[in-house]
Amino acid sequence: MFQLKVSQMKKNNIIIAGSLLATVPFVGCNNIKEKHQESPNVIVILADDMGYGDIKALNPQAKTITPNLDKLVNEGVNFTDAHTNSAVCTPTRYGILTGRYCFRSRLKKGVLSGYDKSLIEPGRATLAHLFEKRDYNTACIGKWHLGLDWKRNEPSAPLVEGGGKYNPSNTHNVDYTKSVNGGPADHGFDHEYILPASLDMPPYLFVKDQKVEDLPSRTLKHFRDSTCRGVLYRNGDASPNFSHNKVLQHIVDKSKNYISKNVKKDKPFFLYLPLTAPHTPWMPDEKFIGKSGAGLYGDFICMVDDMIGQINAELVKQGIDKNTIIIFTSDNGSHWKEEEKNKYHHLANADKRGMKSDLYDGGHRVPFIVKWPNHFPKGDNCDEVICTTDIFATCADILNVPVQKGEAEDSRSFLSYLLNPNKALSDTPVMHHSVNGEFALRVGKWKFIDCSGSGGWSETSPLNKALKLPVQLYDVKADVYETTNVANEYPEVVEKLRNQLEEIKAKK
Repeated sequence: MFQLKVSQMKKNNIIIAGSLLATVPFVGCNNIKEKHQESPNVIVILADDMGYGDIKALNPQAKTITPNLDKLVNEGVNFTDAHTNSAVCTPTRYGILTGRYCFRSRLKKGVLSGYDKSLIEPGRATLAHLFEKRDYNTACIGKWHLGLDWKRNEPSAPLVEGGGKYNPSNTHNVDYTKSVNGGPADHGFDHEYILPASLDMPPYLFVKDQKVEDLPSRTLKHFRDSTCRGVLYRNGDASPNFSHNKVLQHIVDKSKNYISKNVKKDKPFFLYLPLTAPHTPWMPDEKFIGKSGAGLYGDFICMVDDMIGQINAELVKQGIDKNTIIIFTSDNGSHWKEEEKNKYHHLANADKRGMKSDLYDGGHRVPFIVKWPNHFPKGDNCDEVICTTDIFATCADILNVPVQKGEAEDSRSFLSYLLNPNKALSDTPVMHHSVNGEFALRVGKWKFIDCSGSGGWSETSPLNKALKLPVQLYDVKADVYETTNVANEYPEVVEKLRNQLEEIKAKK
């Protein structure tokens, strides 16, 4: 049995990479300097559109090369049944930071644009607020995609017009010179350096501490490479030196600088680091092109892996690598279609059905790795079902900060497993949500899907259409690929899970 000694706990710093956070209960102290020595630093790193099968250590047949992520797997705890709360970007990010399913917010389906208003409600508790209660320095560096409150030149006129909300043709009413509210700085973070939305939607610029760092002076035209589906971005306003294939390295450079500066301070720090890759456009830096056997997408995975290596190297350089917890995850499954599977023989979502957007596991089952040398198990596989919303409760557990009523309603701590791998987690229901706003519920071996198809971009199963089944039920332990809908055979299970789903949806 793995045991954690308090004497060890008092010496450690923590970093959490990806979509999950794990550490140890907070230890009180008498002054700031002592607190810095006893309190963990935390970094959450979130990949963008990366599948479970994109890491070589998790999928030996992968056409990607991922030595740094492989090392993370081999030195940490790999959660083999981890899921995002949504199969697309914006709602998962909301769930990570608030511990709530995003359908409880105003966003019931889809994702936000770069000009949509802030999604996180004013006064809503976030991860940053948890760390603020323990006197941490906090920062968000990377892809935000949770809405911003841009100022208008003409208050009564629409912010943007024409071309659809993801690539408006008229942005003359956006005042880029004024302060930009609604971002991390308004939700508990001391420092923000963010890309407003995805790498394929405008505006193409960075916001630093509520100000546009480099005012847009040009308009990028819609671009799509006819030879590769994933090389595309929408038209829109851009800063003069913005370059798609340099953004990922730029974000990591800013993160490394933040780490090096804060190691020298008296306070511990919490860094939320959402990456921009391998989301479209699949445009890795030139030195990574041709590194994989899965085209530009695979090359982009190789670049993500290199970024993880750089973060780890910075920890080594600063002398905190042995005192660090790393957690790595993704915001949803890979957007990897059958055409790419057939061309490259690479299964980005491993042995799961579906892809990003779907209720099938390929849409939301993601890599989830936690590492803390000499404290958490090394090379351990955990088959317990967890969700990215669980980060909030786990952090609160670590910091010994009580979760207040009305906060993190959909979050459950999994710290107990990391402290004792022989301790099973309870079969708490985990909800899945698709891009189209459809729902599914996982309880133990059962998965109930409250619609006839994927709920996303994958086609509806011809078998389900033929049987005219309005819902689906799968034994995902026996039927990994979700091929056999047993809803007719187990009507009592369908009814039970449907009722549980409705209870969760009605929860306030």
